[in-house]
Amino acid sequence: MRALADWWDAVELWVTQLPFPFQVVLAAVVVLPVCAGLAILVDRAAGIVGTLLAALPRPRRAPRPPEPLFDVPTER
Repeated sequence: MRALADWWDAVELWVTQLPFPFQVVLAAVVVLPVCAGLAILVDRAAGIVGTLLAALPRPRRAPRPPEPLFDVPTER
């Protein structure tokens, strides 16, 4: 684990020493594909969950009587 931490520190130091425009390009080249891949993964997972939930049986409900279109005054 220490080797991974040392490698990450070296990469971080290298990136911070680059001029800013190169940092932006490097971040875009790395971050944009990662974010796009994550978005695709989340979209597919949500689609699978939605499909599974749609396949579940639903309880039947008694139909509700239609509501009046306007209030009718009642006589007392």
